[in-house]
Amino acid sequence: MRLQTVFIDGDQGTTGLQIHERLRGRTDFRLVTLPADARKDARRRAEAINECDIAILCLPDAAAREAVSFIRNPEVRVIDASSAHRTQAEWVYGFPEMAERQAREIARARRVTNPGCYPTGAIALLRPLVEAGLLPRDYPVTAHAISGYSGGGRSAIDEYESNDVTIAAPFKVYGLALEHKHTPEIERYAGLTHRPFFVPAYGAYRQGIVLTVPIELRLLAPGVDGERLHGCLARHYEGARHVDVMPLADARAMAHLDPQVLNGTNDLRLGVFVNAERGQVLLSAVFDNLGKGASGAAVQNLELMLAA
Repeated sequence: MRLQTVFIDGDQGTTGLQIHERLRGRTDFRLVTLPADARKDARRRAEAINECDIAILCLPDAAAREAVSFIRNPEVRVIDASSAHRTQAEWVYGFPEMAERQAREIARARRVTNPGCYPTGAIALLRPLVEAGLLPRDYPVTAHAISGYSGGGRSAIDEYESNDVTIAAPFKVYGLALEHKHTPEIERYAGLTHRPFFVPAYGAYRQGIVLTVPIELRLLAPGVDGERLHGCLARHYEGARHVDVMPLADARAMAHLDPQVLNGTNDLRLGVFVNAERGQVLLSAVFDNLGKGASGAAVQNLELMLAA
């Protein structure tokens, strides 16, 4: 039986290097990359893409669109780790746990768009609640997230890991124009009818995300409380290999959330923190922005596609 060929375009970027590391030692497919002097050669890239079975694009958005335009072989399948195609209807959204049939759709897809890191957490929390009717589609969603500086790519890594400690701030809130490119992605795949309020930040640590969504119970239907919200998430992700919903008792015992606790994994941990007296609930998601938020998700989607 012929081994399928997997080509990584952009393998020296942060995500590409992480995918390499996660695929190290695998023998169930043949991994192809270009030598250093050919990585920016359009002809060589086009040849490699058209000769492979599955291409993984770890590129800036414009370069990812260019790579897709190179494809002439109708049998080539693509996983795009950029944000170039995330809200396009003809691309399958690469979040296997998002919906009941999502993993099957990814497995048979020709074009898969990897989720963004922040949207992974927000959609994981919101979509099951919206689909169950517990959270109105027009709920005024606010999401705050802090990521390790690797989420800013090579330039941010260079800035924070410079020997000059005066260069990088210990904490940066950004996206202040309220036009972050992940916001439409969250709105679309969470099933919302109004644009969410999204506030991202970077911290002075390399990787890991904590994302939180506050919920006011007075804005929900009568009888919807923290326990029902938790039960909905627990049922949705029951049996999921890479998504875990903390028991309410564990959440009550927690004093803080550590964004780095799942680093190096492809796991996502969801929490529901309830103050019934105040009528408030805090939803949380913790995961590795380079794992479930990027390379881990790409490898998970690759495995689904290889097995199809």
